[in-house]
Amino acid sequence: MAGSTTKKAIIRRYDKEPLAGFVNPFSYLRSTGVELISAQGNVSDVPYAEIKSISFVRDFESREADRRVFNTRPRIEGLWVTFQFRDGEVMEGVMPNNLLQVEQQGFTVIPPDPYSNNQRIFIPRASLRSVEVLGVVGSPLKKRKAKAGAKEQIGLFDE
Repeated sequence: MAGSTTKKAIIRRYDKEPLAGFVNPFSYLRSTGVELISAQGNVSDVPYAEIKSISFVRDFESREADRRVFNTRPRIEGLWVTFQFRDGEVMEGVMPNNLLQVEQQGFTVIPPDPYSNNQRIFIPRASLRSVEVLGVVGSPLKKRKAKAGAKEQIGLFDE
């Protein structure tokens, strides 16, 4: 059932229990909502207004509390952003620094804890109160200069 074209996902919803199932990463975002296939094989269309976030997970059983903000500046290249949800919760993540990769329905981010169960998180626009860019990590505008050799070092083969 869960072949290579589907990914494990947990949909967190406002005022309801989370839904676990499988989504096709290329076609799960519909105009009316998100298409989710349950473990029993039932297909459901969850409206964006009900969804708080969709976590692409390694395992359904893991329910540990994930870190929601970075402790230090992230090292992953991209836009370091903070999201404020409708209910006041705040979450940070890193998203690609390419506007062509931003979906019309929301934002896909890499969460702060790389070792958690969540690999990627999709956040619908309808779920958000605000989105703020905190920084650009690995900007192509700032190239790191190569360190100059020590002046005290003699050149063996210099002429």
